[in-house]
Amino acid sequence: MTDYREIIRLKSLEFSNVAIANSLSCSRNTVSEVIKLAETHSLGWPIPDALTNSDIKHLFYPDRGNNEGRRLPDYEYVYNELAKPGVTLSLLWAEYCAKCETEDTIPYQHTQFNDKYHAYAASKKATLRIKCKPGETMEVDWAGDTIKVYDIANTSDISAYLFVAVLPCSLYGYAEAFPDMKSNHWIEAHMHAYSFFGGVTRILVPDNLKTGVIKNTRTELILNRSYHEMAEHYGTAIIPARPIKPKDKPNAEGTVRVLETWILAALRNRKFFTFEELNKAIHEKLEEFNAKPFQKKKGSRLTAFIEEEKDFLMPLPASPYETAVWSTATIQPDYLITVGNCKYSVPYEFIGKKVDIRTTESSIEVFYHNNRIASHVRRAYSLEPVYMPEHMPENHRKFLEYNTESFLNWGKTIGYSTLIVVKHFLYMHKVEQQGYKSCASLMKLADRYGTERLENACAKALSYTPSPSLKNISTILKNGQDKVALSTVPASASSKESSKYGITRGASYYEGGDRS
Repeated sequence: MTDYREIIRLKSLEFSNVAIANSLSCSRNTVSEVIKLAETHSLGWPIPDALTNSDIKHLFYPDRGNNEGRRLPDYEYVYNELAKPGVTLSLLWAEYCAKCETEDTIPYQHTQFNDKYHAYAASKKATLRIKCKPGETMEVDWAGDTIKVYDIANTSDISAYLFVAVLPCSLYGYAEAFPDMKSNHWIEAHMHAYSFFGGVTRILVPDNLKTGVIKNTRTELILNRSYHEMAEHYGTAIIPARPIKPKDKPNAEGTVRVLETWILAALRNRKFFTFEELNKAIHEKLEEFNAKPFQKKKGSRLTAFIEEEKDFLMPLPASPYETAVWSTATIQPDYLITVGNCKYSVPYEFIGKKVDIRTTESSIEVFYHNNRIASHVRRAYSLEPVYMPEHMPENHRKFLEYNTESFLNWGKTIGYSTLIVVKHFLYMHKVEQQGYKSCASLMKLADRYGTERLENACAKALSYTPSPSLKNISTILKNGQDKVALSTVPASASSKESSKYGITRGASYYEGGDRS
C-alpha cells in the first residue's frame, strides 16, 4: 500500500518527487498525484496520528477502479533510441504514452516502464552511470573484515566491526569501529558520521541489513522504526540499495575495499586493548586517507569536500538524536511494563492491550495506536515498581495513600474528637499499620453519615470511655445517639449525688483516716 503520510512528510522537507519515489518504491506519477490531492484537500504535514494511510486513501480515491490491458512497449526500440544524444527514458515514456492514446490502449506508468526496461537492458549488460550531486547522498556500509581488540578482563580477543560512510560527490569518507553491528551501534555510527561531516545529506543509502531495513521489495519498503525515527530527526530520506545490487552504492563498496587495505591491513600488527585506542588509530589513518591526492585528478578527498560539497550539506539539528529502542508488550493485570531492571505503570484502562514501548537512555514512552499513553523518567534500578497515581484505579490509589500522616491530617480536618479517636486507633497497637483498617473504616463512616455527625459520634463515644472502638462509634451513628446533646453535669453536683449512697467512700478512706 502506498505510504501517503510519508510522501507528504518528505515533500514538506522539499525532497524531489524522484527522491520520494525511490525512497518509497513507488512511481513518480503516484507521488505527484498524491501531492496534488493533498493540496486539493488542504492536507499538510504534520498529519494527525489518528488519520491513517487507509483513511487518506479513502479520502483521495473513494471510487478507485482497475487498470487492465496495458500495451507492452517495444524495448528493443527504446534500447536503440537511448544510444542517441539527448534521448532519455522520460522522453521515450512520454512518446509511448502518446502512442497508446492514439491507439486507445492503456500505457504502463513511468515506474513500471523503467523497471521493465532495466530488466531488458540487464540482458544486454547495459550500465547506467549516475552523476552525483554535492551534498545529495551519503552511502553507508559495514566492512567485511574485522580487527581484534584484546579484552584484558576475559583474556580473549573481541572482533571489532568497521563502519564506513562516504559522500559520493567528493568521496570524502568516515570510519569507526564498534563491538557489534546491532541497531544501537548502527544508529550511533550514523550520528557520529553526520557530526564528522558537519552536516546532513538529503538522501541516505544503506544496505538491506535487518538493523536498518526490515523489508525491501519492488512494491514495499519497511524500515526499522528507530532507523526511520533517526532519519526524521535529521531530516533525511532513506533509500536502501536494492537487494544483491552493490552497484546501487558503488562508492561505499569501493571505499570499503580501499579502507580495508588502508586502515585494517595497516593496523594488523598493532595490539589494541580498548575501542577508544583503536578508534584513535583509525582516525589517524582516516585523515591520511582523506588527504591522499587523487591519482587521475587534482586535489584530494578533503579538498574536494571543502571546496565542492561541504556548503551543500543541510545543517545539523539543534540537538543530536537520542538513540531509541522499540519493543512491544501486552499489558498484564498489574498494569506494569518491564524495561531493564525496572517496572513502570501504564493507565489501567489498557490492561490486555498490546502497546509499543520506546526506550532511550533517559526516558520510557508507551504508545497505543501511535498515541502516547504514558511516559516515565528511566531509572537504572528500582526494587519497587514505579507507579503514577493517575494510572491507578480509585481503590488502588486510596490504598497507597493509607499512612499515619494522611490519617492524622484527615482527622484534623474533621474535628478534635475524631483526631483523638484516630490517634487511639493508630497507637493502640504495637505497629501503626495494624490500625490502618480501623481508620479507613472510620473514613467510610464519614462518607456515609457526614463529617459533622462523625465528629459528634466520636465525642459521644469519648464521653463514655477513653478507648472507644469502631463498633461503638458505628452503633452511635446507626441509633442516632450523636444527635442527642451531651449533658454537662457540674462536678459539685456529682459529688453530692454520690454521697447519698453508703457504698461510696471518701478520700479520707484511702488516705488512712477513719474507716468505721
